[in-house]
Amino acid sequence: MSYSTVAKRYALALFEIAQDHNQLEGIEGELRTVRAVFLENTELAVLFENPKLTLNKKKSLIQEAFSTASPYVLNTLMLMTDRHRTGEITGMVEAFIELTNEARGIADATVYSVRPLTEDEQTALSSSFAKKVGKQSLRITNVTDENLLGGIKVQIGTRIYDGSLQGKLTRLERELIR
Repeated sequence: MSYSTVAKRYALALFEIAQDHNQLEGIEGELRTVRAVFLENTELAVLFENPKLTLNKKKSLIQEAFSTASPYVLNTLMLMTDRHRTGEITGMVEAFIELTNEARGIADATVYSVRPLTEDEQTALSSSFAKKVGKQSLRITNVTDENLLGGIKVQIGTRIYDGSLQGKLTRLERELIR
C-alpha cells in the first residue's frame, strides 16, 4: 500500500523502538485498536481537524481514549498530535503493520467464501498461498460473501486469486466470445 512519507517515518521510528524492547506483538495489537477507533469513529477525525479545539484538549482526548496503551504508542500519538499529524495516524498504523509483517515473513490475506472457513481450511490456505507470495504464513481474514456461487477468492495485498465459480464462469465466457 501507499502511505505518506510522514506516516512511514513515524511507523519506522515506533517499529525500531518496539523491536529494541521486544514488544512488536503487543504494540501491533495496540495499534490495531487505535486504527479501529479512528476508522469506526469518523467524527473523531473531524474533531481533530477542528481548529477551535485547542492542542491541549486534543492531547487530553488522546490521553483519555488510549490510557491503557503502552507509553511508546501513547507518546507516538501525542507527538503526532503536537505536530498536527493526527490525520496520518491510520496511515502510520498501516505502515507499522506492514513493517512487522515483513519482519516476521507474514502477509495479510482476505479470503472471500460462501460460508465461514474452518481452522483447518484456513491453515491449508495459509500454507499453500504463502508459498506463492514468498512468505512464511498468512494472517487470514475470512469474509462470507453470499454473492459467490461457490469456491473462494483470496486477496493478498494487490493480488487477487479468483477460484470462485463466478470467476470461472466469467473466464469461460471470455474464452467463448473470442
